[in-house]
Amino acid sequence: MALGIAMGAFGAHGLKDLLSQHEIIIYEKAVFYHLTQSLGVLLISVLPGLSRKHERTARIVCALLTLGVVIFSGSLYLLAITGARWWGAITPIG
Repeated sequence: MALGIAMGAFGAHGLKDLLSQHEIIIYEKAVFYHLTQSLGVLLISVLPGLSRKHERTARIVCALLTLGVVIFSGSLYLLAITGARWWGAITPIG
């Protein structure tokens, strides 16, 4: 979650003069989904404490959410920063 906050701050302060309005919208969408999925990981990581029976399932779900953040938000970050449109083709995989 801290990385998502840092990416949002970087985008708001470090990239606002370097990116087009369209690229800023893409970057903001990446930050939104990064933070949303991070919140999901945080919530699911607390659930195994309620029941040891579901600990393995929770770990798998957290790993998949993390992979989704890397692929989905990561490709959007790269699309916004580099302008290479082919990153957009990778986004739906996440």
